[in-house]
Order: sequence, then structure tokens, then C-alpha cells
Amino acid sequence: MSTALKIALLQLMPGPDLNAQICIGEAACRQSAALGADIALFPEMWSCGYQFPQDPAALRSLAVPADGPYVAHFADLARELNMAIGITLLEDHRSGVRNTLVLLDRHGAPVLTYAKVHTCAFGDERVLTPGDAFYTVDLDTVKGAVRTGAMICYDREFPESARVLMLQGAELILVPNACPMELNRLSQLRARAFENMAAIATCNYPAGQPDCNGRSTLMDGMAWLHERERDMCVLEAPGEPGIYLAELDLEALRTYRAQEAFGDAYRRPSKYGILLEKEPIEPFVRADRLPR
Repeated sequence: MSTALKIALLQLMPGPDLNAQICIGEAACRQSAALGADIALFPEMWSCGYQFPQDPAALRSLAVPADGPYVAHFADLARELNMAIGITLLEDHRSGVRNTLVLLDRHGAPVLTYAKVHTCAFGDERVLTPGDAFYTVDLDTVKGAVRTGAMICYDREFPESARVLMLQGAELILVPNACPMELNRLSQLRARAFENMAAIATCNYPAGQPDCNGRSTLMDGMAWLHERERDMCVLEAPGEPGIYLAELDLEALRTYRAQEAFGDAYRRPSKYGILLEKEPIEPFVRADRLPR
């Protein structure tokens, strides 16, 4: 039996409503388990297909709680299939409506609930409430425990997101996504994996979903093996809908992390104080987009 961790990227077209999302998602999870997946990951806000109203009342009515029947359905499925599931949702939360991932271990336990910190406040996501922090957990899989964290889509564009997760020990970062994955965004994922020596699994919606184009990826975080440079992108899906199975050699990644000079090895945190300032010393962004 292969010791590689198998991650199913569920690059799926959404259905018209929550019930359809559950049915489509369940079928995909069952197929993933049959393919030998240890983790199945959904694209961003699967519960609503990343389409949500701007009216506050309508938005709230579309949101579902993280402890409600939608997540519970996938928790039961994770337990039945003995497979971890990263299920995503438009979350009805006491602080507001959030863009959320709930990571269920293979026993169906919700071990991590992460709400998108960097919401796209310049667009439709202005109606959402940002999350407050980044987290990692030891995810129980058939292949053993894997230190796992999460980012969501636009979080990728802030190096601090992955850096915080690396400092918490993340070996694997799960990234639900809903945007066009072109050269520059793919390069961001490559950079986050390279500089943090962490694997990054990204699941996007396929072409046909508005403003999406597939190209889900696994960057395995290992820029060199056996003293030779290599391509860290071990899987890049095409645009079509499908279940794309990526394999991560965890043993090789752990050996690499113990020997190489990236991640936390030679950082100088005492020199980075400006990163904690609320406003840049010489702002170069639009005045209406300064940090709040």
C-alpha cells in the first residue's frame, strides 16, 4: 500500500440549491474514497456555489451554521468513508455571515473551523464578516497525523497567511478557491509553498462557473530533492469538472523540512516590526483601501 497522502480536489460544478450541493458533494466524496483518497477538499463556499446575495436579510437566509445539518451530513460521510473532508460553506455565525471551511477528520470530528480572514472587501464579499485568525491542527488520516492549516482564495495573496500557518507547524495547507487561476496566482501558491516548505492543495471551481477556470493544484513544497531542483507542482488540473487525485510524499517532505534553509530556519522577526503597524509609513495603495 502506498504511504503517500492522497488528496482529492473536488473541482465540481455546483447545483441550484443546498440539497443539490449535498447530493453532488456526497457522490464526489464516495468516488474519492473509492479512488483511495485520504482527504477530500471542496472549492470555496460549496454550500451556495460561491453565489450569494448582497441584501443582508437574503444573505443570512442563505447561510448555514457550522454545527447544523449540512456539515453534520458530511461528518457522517467522513466517518462512514474513513476519509477526512474539507467542507466549505457560507456560514451563519454569531458575528455575521462568514466564508468558512470546516475540516472533518476521518472519524467525522470537526477539528478545524476556519473563516476567511482576507475577505474581498472591494467586491461582493464586502457583505461578509472576516475571520479573526489562522489555525493548524493535527489531522488524523489513515496515513497518520498531518499538521494541517487552511487559507481561502484571496488569503493566498498575503504572504503572512501561509507564514503564520508555517510558524504553527503546518505541513499541509488546504485552500478552497473561487477565482481564475492564471500564471500569477499559481505563482503565488508556488511561492507560499517554497518559502514555507509546506504543501499547498488548492481546489477551484471548473471552467463554466462564473469567473473560474479549474486548474486546481498541489504544490508539494519541495524545491529540491537529491540536490536537484524540481517542479513543486505535482498536479495541475485542467479546466474541466472532475475529481483530481494528488499524492503527497509526507516522508520526503518531512525529511526536506529537517534539512533545508527556508521556513523558520533563518528568519529575523525582530526586523519585521513594520508588519504590525496599522498603516504603512508611506501609503502606496488607494486611500479607501488602507487597513482598518
